[in-house]
Amino acid sequence: MGLLSNRIGRSSLKPGDHIYSWRTAYIYAHHGIYVGDDRVIHFTRRGQEVGTGTVLDLILVSSGPSRGHTHCPTCVPPNEGHGVVSSCLNCFLAGGVLYRFEYSVNAAHFLAKARGGTCTLAVSDPDDVVVHRAKHILQNGFGCYDVFKNNCEDFAIYCKTGLLVLKGRTMGQSGQAVSIIGGPIAAILSSPMRLVTTNIYGMAATAVGVYCASRYATDIGMRADVAKVEVEDLTTRLSMGLFQVIEPPLAAIALPTTS
Repeated sequence: MGLLSNRIGRSSLKPGDHIYSWRTAYIYAHHGIYVGDDRVIHFTRRGQEVGTGTVLDLILVSSGPSRGHTHCPTCVPPNEGHGVVSSCLNCFLAGGVLYRFEYSVNAAHFLAKARGGTCTLAVSDPDDVVVHRAKHILQNGFGCYDVFKNNCEDFAIYCKTGLLVLKGRTMGQSGQAVSIIGGPIAAILSSPMRLVTTNIYGMAATAVGVYCASRYATDIGMRADVAKVEVEDLTTRLSMGLFQVIEPPLAAIALPTTS
């Protein structure tokens, strides 16, 4: 087990595993659910896509294959449809290294991971439930891709936990999105420390503390604004455009049935 991530061999894979592989010079990673028989279901930037409207749209192209990678005959490049696709493991990795996302880690382990998007405090559901969610979403979609609010990691975490952030104007549960945003925010929030101390080490320690606190507080396993949503209910509401902000308290909330 590494400090930054959890590299594994293919022989240890089992259906229901949340796996990922780094893209774009380790800036970002692409995530998916291994469903067995050498197949991975994952959410891509192809099809319906909501970008950030910034230069990050050009940098964070994690869902596409690496340059020079040629898809095998059984895998069609994901350039149409709702963006959720099934690929062989080789095409998913696109020449990258295989890692497994960790669930139910303790707080010390979580904070020791310097990089977000590699583990969570949340508990995974049984593997058969995870595979069922992934296959159902493969047929029905996961909404519009958004690099910060609805990305490949959000898809994989939902398949593993059934949890969704339902409060409006909030970031998705993606740990790597928090890492990308959290670093600059930590630097900004720690800047007032220059009024208290000119020690660069003290300011750096404060920035690290703010960054770690933001990662911990926004982890899907710690947030209060999440609810367990059945996959059939999710995809039905997405297809009807009825998946809206939920106003009542969200602890163990049951979504109302549609008439």
